[in-house]
Amino acid sequence: MTNDTISTETIEGKLAALGLSLPRPTPPVANYVGSVLTGNLLFVGGNTGRFNGARKFSGVVGATVTLEQAYEMARFCALNHLAGIKAALGGFDRVERFVMLTGYVTVAPGFDQMPKVINGASDLLVALWGKRGEHTRAALGVAALGDNAPVETTLIIEVKS
Repeated sequence: MTNDTISTETIEGKLAALGLSLPRPTPPVANYVGSVLTGNLLFVGGNTGRFNGARKFSGVVGATVTLEQAYEMARFCALNHLAGIKAALGGFDRVERFVMLTGYVTVAPGFDQMPKVINGASDLLVALWGKRGEHTRAALGVAALGDNAPVETTLIIEVKS
């Protein structure tokens, strides 16, 4: 991996150029922690794309939520993950690379575009980190997510020692 440092200012500058900003870190809503650092991996728990406490879209993708709205929700998930990473690591300079993104999409019968939905998160990570933002991924369709969320994602990142 590269030794180049990507600072918090660099990431937040890129976000601003995209018309985006980091939300407040989302506190856990049940009996869990937002992230766990073990060795050189940071596991970032599930996020349903609330932005500063509010969810823009709710429901089932392919029925009450469009593909475009779900893509936006996946991007909100990534923004929340970034806020959590910044809180856990004190910034972004210790992020070596993104390893794994898992995305869950609440789908209507017959909807099979889960990868296009989760691209909302993947596209943002690559736009911000370039090659270091590339990751393995799973995009899964599910019958339901908590609180009527259309999308939920989790992340694993490699952290510099």
